[in-house]
Formats: sequence, C-alpha cells, structure tokens
Amino acid sequence: MAIQSPLRELHTQRTRTNALLLLSLVAMVVFALPVNKSAIAATSHSAVPADAGTALRPYVAQYNTTTRGMELTLTRILKPGAEGSFTLTNGGKIMVVGFHEVSVFKVEGARIQPKSYVHQETGLINRRREVHFTPGTDTIRSLYKEQWYDLPRTDMTLDRLSQQEQLRLTLLNDPTPAGDISIQVADGKRVKDYQLLYVGEEILETALGPVRTLHFERLHDNPERKSDMWLAPDWDYLMVKTLHIEDNSPVEITLTSASIDGVAVEAQ
Repeated sequence: MAIQSPLRELHTQRTRTNALLLLSLVAMVVFALPVNKSAIAATSHSAVPADAGTALRPYVAQYNTTTRGMELTLTRILKPGAEGSFTLTNGGKIMVVGFHEVSVFKVEGARIQPKSYVHQETGLINRRREVHFTPGTDTIRSLYKEQWYDLPRTDMTLDRLSQQEQLRLTLLNDPTPAGDISIQVADGKRVKDYQLLYVGEEILETALGPVRTLHFERLHDNPERKSDMWLAPDWDYLMVKTLHIEDNSPVEITLTSASIDGVAVEAQ
C-alpha cells in the first residue's frame, strides 16, 4: 500500500478544510437576505402582468458557488403538497462534506406559515439545526449546537428558507407595494432582523443569457462585510445571484439552470 507523503496529506487536509469552510460560508450566506419593502416600491415592473403569479409555483433551480478557488453546485427544489403546504429543499456536497436543508410551510393567501426547518451538515463535522413552529404558541423551539432554545414568535417570524419564499410571494402578489415590511428569521439561539436596500434595476449576464434583475444590498454593522442579491421579476422573482464578502473572501452564488412549473426558464 502506498504511503501518503506528509506534503500530500497536508494538501488533502487543507483541501478538506477549504471545502468545509466553503459549505459553512454557503450555509451562512445562501438565500438569507430579507428585504426592505419600501425599496421595492421605487422599482419599475412594467414587464410583469398585473395578475402575474398570485401563488408560488413549484421550481427546480441549480446554482454554482465559488470561493477561494473551490466550486460547489447547489440544488434548490420547491414542491407543493396537500392543502396549500410546500416543502423546500436546498443543499450540495463537495468531497466528503455536504449540507442539506428542508423547510416545510403552508401558504395562506399572501402569507407563509412556517412549520419546521432542519439543517444538516455531514462529513468532517456533523452539525444539525432545527426550528419548529407550534401552532397556538408564542414561542419557537430552536436547536443550536445540541441545545434547545425558546425564541419569541410573531406573525412575521420565519426560518432561513421560508423567508425567501415569503419575499417572492409578496412580490408576486404586489409588484409595487407601499410601506415597509420587516421579516424576522429564527436562526440558532435568537431571532434576527435584516434590512435590505434597493440599488436599482440591472441587466445581469448569466449562464442563461442576459436577465433583467432587481439588485438589493443588505446593510451590515461591520463595514468589512458586504451582501448583495439579484432577483429576476420575469422568473417569479427567482434569485439569480448572491454575492457575500467577508474577511476579503467573496462567496458568489449564480443561477445556472432552472425550471418553473416544469418549464425551463429562458433569457428574453
């Protein structure tokens, strides 16, 4: 049996460490950018019919993620169930490490009612997070680092995945809303609030061709952190790109393919 050299073993360890770091960054960044609704009001949506998409439609989307010279493919799937319920999954794997997320929620009109969220990391480190919303209670049960927490719950409290579908659902039902909306996310041992500012409408070059997008920037307390997101109005406000920079390390997530209600999306 060949004995691995110390240099090769060190390279392998570094590669696995970078892979684990990539997944950790992706898990922290991906699809975690709630919106400031007042910013959307200034946006032009003339290409979106007034009666466009009053409900979420099932979709499958694949994203390419890059950071520190490594790449990861993410697959995100929204499936409808009975009586207005949905299951949203998101995950990816690189080398021996991976992560998988599942959010179960129900749609009532233009509102999402979350039920549960599970985040599982596998490989070098097995970590699990859970968030459970119990009907009729004002608390949320959250599992973080093998410890359960009781978090305060409001009508607007969502999980990491369902909050993005709430954003899409809001825009689908009212492309030019007025006023502000605060989306709260139960994550770990606390409930987080975010503010996102509208930057402008941009034509973004993608693997599918040029796509009209809405560009938003999330505000951070730390000036060295930066997060941006681009949504495609013509594709049910599907996320097209996310860019997060922290410690001078950019994490870029870009859409490579998608289908909505079984029909592949195409650039106009």
